[in-house]
Amino acid sequence: MKNILFPVALILAGFSTQAQTNIPSSEVQIKAAVLAAPAEKQEQATVLGYNPQGDLVVLRKGTNEMICLADDPNKDGFSAACYHRDLNPFMARGRALKKAGKTSEEIFDTREKEAKSGKLPMPKQPSALYVFSAPEENYNRTTGEVKNGYLRYVVYIPYATAESTGLPLKPETAGMPWIMHPGTHGAHIMISPPMDKAAQ
Repeated sequence: MKNILFPVALILAGFSTQAQTNIPSSEVQIKAAVLAAPAEKQEQATVLGYNPQGDLVVLRKGTNEMICLADDPNKDGFSAACYHRDLNPFMARGRALKKAGKTSEEIFDTREKEAKSGKLPMPKQPSALYVFSAPEENYNRTTGEVKNGYLRYVVYIPYATAESTGLPLKPETAGMPWIMHPGTHGAHIMISPPMDKAAQ
């Protein structure tokens, strides 16, 4: 499955804007993208997706606190994400740096420096992110239907540590919450439920 084990911030930084021809309609992109959000958040979420030129644009302006990213049509498999709007400066900066050709390490270091200086605003409260993925064969690019998808959960808490949260630095059992990038701007709680064989 695409990107299942990669750090979440790097997944979201990697959404490309290269032009290509196999781009689903806006309606299909919206339908599939909001599947990453909790059911009660889907209808009013803002959705970012791709225009016919392959540029990342606003497909739908929402009215609640959630922003959803449609699947990148340039990559195999399906992966959509929805996150709290207070994470948008962080996510948008990552996409811009990725587009500029920066490596994953350079993206992290740049955002760390900018967050500490106050140039890059980070959420002042815990902020949720949801990532919904599936193999290519389980995603219908014509209808927007996704079968046997895998949903995992992330809660960003900038500068949190194992000591401040009581969380371990790695999961001891499948699905156990743990903290990644502790003590940094990108500190976040990872919650990855056990994966069904159909979603692998």
